[in-house]
Amino acid sequence: MRLSNYLFFTTNCEQALVFYETCGLGKIVEIKRYGVDGIPTPPGFVQGQVMHAKFQGPGVLFYASDNDDAEPMRGSAHLLEFEDPEQTKEMFARLTAGGMISTPLGKQPWSNLYGKLTDQFGVQWMLNCVV
Repeated sequence: MRLSNYLFFTTNCEQALVFYETCGLGKIVEIKRYGVDGIPTPPGFVQGQVMHAKFQGPGVLFYASDNDDAEPMRGSAHLLEFEDPEQTKEMFARLTAGGMISTPLGKQPWSNLYGKLTDQFGVQWMLNCVV
């Protein structure tokens, strides 16, 4: 068994995944679009929107799509654990671009370096340096 997250966006899934690529989290390794390769375009969707995508990088795996009934992503957060404080700081700065910091990077009872943010697409991230 493996638990993988699935992110639902309404219209900007591909934009979010490209942003995560530029942040250095990994790459889009699979993408299927509405209206391409025999996949029908349901009412309310635009041809070319993301029907299903797989995103993968070192220690990172999640799936995503555009979805007409997507709800705000408030109930969970992605936790990225690092062993290098500088790498933690760099990734935090990249993911914060256009987003909002809810907990600045700093010392916590469980960690010497932890921070939480909501990126420009509404996805919450927690970064923790375990060293």
